[in-house]
Amino acid sequence: MWPLVLLSLLGLAIFIERVLFLHRGNIRSGEFLSGIKNLLRKRRLIEALTVCEETQSPIAMIVKSALIHHSEPEGKVRSAIQSTALAEIPVMERRTGTLGMIAKIAPMIGLLGTLIALFQAYLKMESIGAYVNSPELTGYIAQALLTTLFGIAIAIIAYIAHHFLIGRITAIVNNMEWVANDIVQFLLYDLPDEEQTAPISLEKDSSMT
Repeated sequence: MWPLVLLSLLGLAIFIERVLFLHRGNIRSGEFLSGIKNLLRKRRLIEALTVCEETQSPIAMIVKSALIHHSEPEGKVRSAIQSTALAEIPVMERRTGTLGMIAKIAPMIGLLGTLIALFQAYLKMESIGAYVNSPELTGYIAQALLTTLFGIAIAIIAYIAHHFLIGRITAIVNNMEWVANDIVQFLLYDLPDEEQTAPISLEKDSSMT
């Protein structure tokens, strides 16, 4: 039972930490992107980069990467965004595999506990002989049933938690893809013509000094 208790506590700690982490990273991408676009229309690239830097979200990192490479060809902009995404996704998936591992090994540990309890019951019967009383075996039988029961219960909960986290990660990745396409479209094609004649600069404009 002690290994099962430790597994359940480990799984609970991982689940809570990952839920909080993903909750911080799952920002309102529409509102965030709208604010970035407004800053870009005013030629305030430094402020837009600062907002991305201060927003703890992989979506903000995608936008930041696009802004840094905005003056380059579309292929290079998308390549930079892809590199950022490849770096951010493993961070979101960190430790979620441990929950999947717990879901797989918890029933095995429970079954091991069952076999140990049944073996102890067999040794008890062998030491007492043919006149063993059923109450003397009740404790071993209860142990055998409880370890399997707890092992399966922990596995079910861990599997549900793992599936929930994967769903949250998938939703954030989908938002990242949408934001990436939208910001590239805006930077390369949707800026007003009169503003495209004055390229966005990384230098602070006079209104910010």
